[in-house]
Amino acid sequence: MSVRAIISDIHGNLEALEAVLADIQQQNVADIYCLGDILGYGPNPRECLDLVMQNCAATILGNHDQAALFDPEGFNAGAERAIFWTRQVLESGDARGNERRWEFLGELPRVRREENVLFVHGSARNPLNEYVFPEDIYNQRKMERIFALVDRYCFQGHTHIPGIFLESLSFLSPEEVDLRYELTGEKAVMNVGSVGQPRDGDPRACYVLLDGQTVQYRRVPYDLERTIAKIYKIPELDNFLGDRLREGR
Repeated sequence: MSVRAIISDIHGNLEALEAVLADIQQQNVADIYCLGDILGYGPNPRECLDLVMQNCAATILGNHDQAALFDPEGFNAGAERAIFWTRQVLESGDARGNERRWEFLGELPRVRREENVLFVHGSARNPLNEYVFPEDIYNQRKMERIFALVDRYCFQGHTHIPGIFLESLSFLSPEEVDLRYELTGEKAVMNVGSVGQPRDGDPRACYVLLDGQTVQYRRVPYDLERTIAKIYKIPELDNFLGDRLREGR
């Protein structure tokens, strides 16, 4: 089976996306799938959209992408300001390119299914907005309802925290499995982590490779200080959005 790279939660971070795409080029990858949130928080929405459009064989709609299309709901003040700024960027200059970008966003599906594999942004139960955190393994009812909607395997993003949820109500961080997990047949939900804004304490960009029955996590360093400097220069983007990149929070 050909190798697929699965990326998510780029959030306008061009330096991280370029580093991840360069890493993917070295991995004999046939296709790249993106699980959404190309936009939001970061300083380069237009460039990140263009790279996803050029490089990804399949892309899922994320909640920040939808917020740019319509209106942010349930966002904190900083995230909301970032989305309104992102929308301004995508509506100014380069009219033909912007039209193409909006059309691309407007046609993104919320779910992709392939045989026994499901691809979503949030969760199988609520593809756009539901967060599934590591501590949710203690919420048996929630996890049982999610796994009931998963045929065998599911790949998702949204929380920016990579790891593997098993139907037996356990969670494995990438480090616990030495960055490599063999799909055994037990139902599993894989969070692929975040390219542009990791939140697991590791500031490096994160994505996964799917090679047959093997899921491999990749951590990729990038020039985060350059991204932070760009954020600091844009008044509509809170400095905190840059500061958190250093800590992976």
